[in-house]
Amino acid sequence: SITEETVELLEPYLDMEDYNLETAKKVCGNVAGLCSWTQAMAYFYGINKEVLPLKANLALQEGRLAAAQMELNSAQNQLDEKQKELDEVQAMYDAAVKEKQALLDDAEACRRKMNNATALIEGLGGEKLRWTASSKNFQNQIINLVGNVLLATGFLSYSGPFNQEYRNLLLQLWKKEMDNSKIPYSKNLNLIDMLVDNATVGEWNLQGLPNDDLSIQNGIIVTKASRYPLLIDPQGQGKIWIKNKEKNNGLQVTAMNHKFFRSHI
Repeated sequence: SITEETVELLEPYLDMEDYNLETAKKVCGNVAGLCSWTQAMAYFYGINKEVLPLKANLALQEGRLAAAQMELNSAQNQLDEKQKELDEVQAMYDAAVKEKQALLDDAEACRRKMNNATALIEGLGGEKLRWTASSKNFQNQIINLVGNVLLATGFLSYSGPFNQEYRNLLLQLWKKEMDNSKIPYSKNLNLIDMLVDNATVGEWNLQGLPNDDLSIQNGIIVTKASRYPLLIDPQGQGKIWIKNKEKNNGLQVTAMNHKFFRSHI
């Protein structure tokens, strides 16, 4: 039954400094209780004024939620029915696709057998030409073997300290000298392909060696040259590669300041 007008009439008293429980207790205990009660009722009115619209809105929203929930349940039931129908159709489609794939696999297998048979027949017919060409290629390799080995030996012996550009320059100079001396060599010689196979290069890459030509050439020099290599390795790639490469061979890492390297006077 408290109204806003009542609370407004009470506000001048509620704002007074001596209108509190401690001051009222000094006068009379009953007055203190009445003072506390009026303050509580005024505070309750302010709170309740905000709560009542929220309660009304809550009831309204609960009604809307119940209606929406009914609609959702109805839609969910329809969705379940359609999903069941879709699952049945999907199962039929999957079975048809599986059967189709089996037929395609059989057809591909037959086609592959026919192609293999045709290739075998054609290959046998031209085998004589291939063998003749291979024999000629082997003969050229034998003729050029001395020059190729000489280039590979020069590369392993002298190219280590230099960069890629200077290595290529050395190779061109050596080829020029060999032309002057009439030493045969393969014009399209690739030293990397000659000195190492792709499987080894792939293993080096897995061990941390970069895949560029300069790094692969460095790896060839490290593994093929007869002298101990000195690696200038500011990025630490060579150190990582060697550690990984020799990990299973009992590699021991040390430094020049280790006690075993100190000279004794």
